[in-house]
Amino acid sequence: MRKVARLDLYDADRTPVDIPGPSVDLHGSSVGLHGPSVDIHGPSVDLHGPSVDIHGPSVDLYGPSVDLHGSSVGLHGSLVDIPGPSVGLHGPSVGIHGPSVGFGNSRPRLVWPLVFVLMLSAIAPLAQAQDRATVQGQLRDEQGMGIPYVSIAVIGTSFGTASDSLGSYNVQVPAGQQVRLSFSHIRFQPQGYDITLAAGEVRTLNRILKLKDNVVDEVLISDESNRKSTMQRIDPKMAVIIPSAGGGIEALLKTFPGVSSNNELSSQYNVRGGNYDENLIYVNDVEIYRPFLVRSGQQEGLTFINPDMVEGISFSAGGFEAKYGDKLSSVLDVKYRRPRSFAATASGSLLGGALHLEGATKEYRFSWIGGLRYRSNSYVLGSLDTDGQYKPQFWDAQALLNYEVNDKWDIGFLGHYSLNQYRFIPENRETDFGTISEALRFTVFFDGQEVNTFETMTGALTAEYRPDQRLRFKFIASGYRSNESETFDVQGQYWLGVLDNNFGSDNLGEVAFNRGIGTFLDHARNYLTVNVGTVKHIGHWLDGHRKLDWGLQYQHEYITDELNEWNMNDSSGYSIPLSPNELTLSNVLKTDLSLQSNRISGHLQNTWLFSDTSKHTLTAGVRFNYWDVNGQFIATPRASYAFNPRWKRDVVFRVSGGMYYQPPFYRELRDLNGQLNKNLKAQESYHAVIGTDYNFFAWGRPFKLVAEVYYKYLDNIVPYEIDNVRIRYYATNNARGYATGLDLKINGEFVKGIESWASVSVMTVQEDIKDDFYYNYYNSDGEQIQFGITENNVPVDSTRVEPGYIPRPTDQRVNFSLFFQDYVPRLPMLKMHLNLVLGTGMPFGPPDSQRYQDTLRIPPYRRVDIGFSYMIKGEKKEFPKKNPLHYLKSLWVSLEVFNLLGTNNTLSYLWISDITNRQYAVPNYLTSRQLNVKLVAKF
Repeated sequence: MRKVARLDLYDADRTPVDIPGPSVDLHGSSVGLHGPSVDIHGPSVDLHGPSVDIHGPSVDLYGPSVDLHGSSVGLHGSLVDIPGPSVGLHGPSVGIHGPSVGFGNSRPRLVWPLVFVLMLSAIAPLAQAQDRATVQGQLRDEQGMGIPYVSIAVIGTSFGTASDSLGSYNVQVPAGQQVRLSFSHIRFQPQGYDITLAAGEVRTLNRILKLKDNVVDEVLISDESNRKSTMQRIDPKMAVIIPSAGGGIEALLKTFPGVSSNNELSSQYNVRGGNYDENLIYVNDVEIYRPFLVRSGQQEGLTFINPDMVEGISFSAGGFEAKYGDKLSSVLDVKYRRPRSFAATASGSLLGGALHLEGATKEYRFSWIGGLRYRSNSYVLGSLDTDGQYKPQFWDAQALLNYEVNDKWDIGFLGHYSLNQYRFIPENRETDFGTISEALRFTVFFDGQEVNTFETMTGALTAEYRPDQRLRFKFIASGYRSNESETFDVQGQYWLGVLDNNFGSDNLGEVAFNRGIGTFLDHARNYLTVNVGTVKHIGHWLDGHRKLDWGLQYQHEYITDELNEWNMNDSSGYSIPLSPNELTLSNVLKTDLSLQSNRISGHLQNTWLFSDTSKHTLTAGVRFNYWDVNGQFIATPRASYAFNPRWKRDVVFRVSGGMYYQPPFYRELRDLNGQLNKNLKAQESYHAVIGTDYNFFAWGRPFKLVAEVYYKYLDNIVPYEIDNVRIRYYATNNARGYATGLDLKINGEFVKGIESWASVSVMTVQEDIKDDFYYNYYNSDGEQIQFGITENNVPVDSTRVEPGYIPRPTDQRVNFSLFFQDYVPRLPMLKMHLNLVLGTGMPFGPPDSQRYQDTLRIPPYRRVDIGFSYMIKGEKKEFPKKNPLHYLKSLWVSLEVFNLLGTNNTLSYLWISDITNRQYAVPNYLTSRQLNVKLVAKF
């Protein structure tokens, strides 16, 4: 049962409107249902209102009882079907329009009256055609999308029509006199236009309609288009309220099924066993890159996406369409707003601030939106184990400009500049670790500093051409430049002490004796410059129930890379590894590299919509890519199929998959020694995804359950290691593997009126490195030789060992996340937002070991962040003009508690050695409990 004051169901992507039973009851002053396919089914279908208006090429009302009441009842469509057995249409004005009109038991009584009405409708225009003129055009919303089913009326006459599925219309008007055209739609503000035409004249009149304020509360409108694919829509408003040390759109992603992260300081995320480099990010069809030299989350700074500028977000964790690029794991598709009026947002917290402005000219020809952000993590970083002077400064500015040259041409510009500077002067660190039986304390005093700079620039010029309502061409010329420098000289002198674990001792928990002392020195002078230029064309063609997408892209890259880094370890005055005649440095990288390359890629895909007893959607396409460095040409087909059976339960089933090849970028080419392997081929992944989407009601409130099971076969993949957020590749295609798992998500109104969700992911991702075998050696006594331990070290026999499948570095077996909202019933302006993440540990191993030895596990990641927000002023709350709050749309303040439970989450390990070269893994803990205060004002 759904009751609203006013209801309109409409999807900008022109997808069907579907309202399942068991009881459908819509009441309102105006009830309008619009869509290519309007489908209402239930044992009882009851629509009441002074005006009941249903538009669609296919209108289907079926149930034992179908009852429509209103002074005006209108059914419009090429196919109108009301099978009955009980059909009631009540009202002074009842109109049913369409070439095919079908009723259940009532059909014999209505055939001849309908034929008579249709004949009169056909003859009347012929008699008056000589006194008429024609007005035609297209009606679009503020984002440039065509608006279907707008009512166009000629005031004071009987002339009128409705726009088609693309917003186009054609209406006749009386000639030789001034008439007023009225454009009205239940979701948009009405418009009027006075016009005078001569007899037989044809005038083109295009208009832009502005949305009305939202008048529908507590009604779930299903996103039909996304239910038919693996893409999930994300509400960008949630990014502002979710409590997180990192914040932004990425913090929302980490609560979705299939997405995992064990570092709240980083915006990076893993998807279904993939790493950070396997995720596609688009902003307004422009691919976004991230800095290359970042080693730790605290260095990252601001990401490209500005939440204040975002209008829509779509995300797929696998099995995505061919129109998206060549990556192995996921795609994030972000659309920035195209504003039609002035608005602004200002926010500030203990972590930084942001300002956003937007506006448009009177006729909406030119629109602009821009944002300026500043962030400093010094407050949060102060809770880390290492004390020192944290001086991070992260700035970015970006803008989106759009100009509508005429009704067919739009041009735009997207610009972004970011300067992330991270300076750190470490002083000391003290970390307790180990077990109760062997508790250790690591104490270190530092000299030196670390200075890193990441400067990135992105610019994209776009031109969009629409020769008619069904065809669209878009041309993009974009450039990306990144200047990165990583410089540090840090010396640490450490003591490794054994703690007194005698519970009866007065010195319990204090250092009983030192196990070792030592020094380490890390040095780097690394400089990287990346230049990427792209020319791209994408197009769309709509033809009834088909949609054709295509694209072609050329990309040129020029990269220079200067590496100079090393480290030295000593223990008790001895350099490790021990050499009597020389000082030995470890992990020495000294190279000067450059790479120029060209890529050509493209895609072609088609989508079909058809129905019989169920609704079906089929999308199939192919991508191709050529890279002149390795000379490899690849073509990857992809397809998806979804169907919606006409059951009482609203369920959609879908299956998708195909080939996903990832041609190497610069990072994959550089091996552990800093050398480039230009013969590296594309990594391969074969996806198979089966999913279901179920809308249902519980406790009288709407919910959605989404489940997906997937399998990915991986071939020619490149092994890698992860240290914090730094990925180090082996730069060889010498591994194969697989990823398989189950993702579940349920979202809905757990608390009436506000949305929450929970997700669970169970997964495993394994790889088999083809040449990682080793030998076990045995002495004459039949004992396996352990060099340095076994007394008889003379081998007389050996066996070859194949490690086989081992966990990949992102093998997080189980991940649970929860985003929950609540409010005080008598004070709804006071809300609570809870963000909870639980994940099992990631694999790791000792440094300089073979990959098959990386089978240890970091402890599970457990994180709870909570926020309390209070709305001081809402959009519906008015203040006197003398009060400064009168000029604000909204104002709210929040108090956030990061890491509410104070959990010591381990991110990675610092490895130290004693004189016997015995290694100890000292955990690097993430941030502890912190408070944050945030203020957000909208104008």
